Formats: sequence, structure tokens, C-alpha cells
Amino acid sequence: MPKTETGLILRTAQQLMNHHGLIDPDTGNFATCDGRLDIAAAVYRAVTGKVPGSFLNDPAYARLLIETNEPVMAALRWVSRVLPSDPPDSDTGDDVIEHLAGWLATSEPFLGHRRPNTSDVIGVLDRAARAADATSTLPAQRSTDEPHTATAVVRVPHQRHTA
Repeated sequence: MPKTETGLILRTAQQLMNHHGLIDPDTGNFATCDGRLDIAAAVYRAVTGKVPGSFLNDPAYARLLIETNEPVMAALRWVSRVLPSDPPDSDTGDDVIEHLAGWLATSEPFLGHRRPNTSDVIGVLDRAARAADATSTLPAQRSTDEPHTATAVVRVPHQRHTA
């Protein structure tokens, strides 16, 4: 299967996350002075090769930089799609950046009621990269009316009674 540009971006973000580590989501910024990154900052650096100073101390401007970079946003939409929750709605549609930040800041039942760590983020980036490689179009957003867990119907044959 050919690798897409988005898949390559997400794999580079994985490497950055593995090398620098995950930021504490309670800081309110996208990066720290010691190099730790959140998902959006890792993807931004994968695309641009840099982490602007605003990522350390000006989250509003950093968010603007992220939102106006289409390759970054395309990659972040794939990451958002592989998370087990839906993004919050905003006036302009789904808020992908807020979705990722919320996922990092919340203890998840599927993670044993703990916050995601660096390894979890690397796994999510990998799933998003594989999904981006598998198709060239972003799948439709999930509906909150339907459950997000797959259920399988297992049929167990009835025991036969012998007379």
C-alpha cells in the first residue's frame, strides 16, 4: 500500500513524540521549553520542521498557526477520527484541536481510567497514519446517535438432547 503525504507526516510526528515526549496537558500550551509536545505541535513540527515560540507561551496564536496550515489540519483530522470519542462542535464545524486536547486531558475508560501517555499517543498516530494510507478521502464524521463500539453477534448452538 503506498504511503500518503499525510501518513508520512503522522509517522514523522510519531518519531518526534517518541524523542521529545508528551506535554502535560494541564500546562495549556502546545509545547514546553524542554521539548515536550502535544499532538498538534508534533504534527506542526513534522510539517514545518520547527516549533514557534508561541507554542510555548501564546496558545491562541499557536492555534492560529496550526489552523491555517492545511497539511497540519488534514493530519490532525485523521488523528481525531481514530480516537474513541467525537470532537466537540463549534460554530465552524468539528473542533479537531479541542478534541485532541480534551482526549489528552481526560482519563479514558479504555486506558484503565488514566490519561493517555506518550506510548498511547504514538499508537494513535500510527493508527491515523495507517488509516490515511488506506484511503485518500477522510471518512464521514461519526454520529453521536450511534454507539462507537463494534458488537459481534455470536451464535451458540443449542445442545441437542438425546432421548
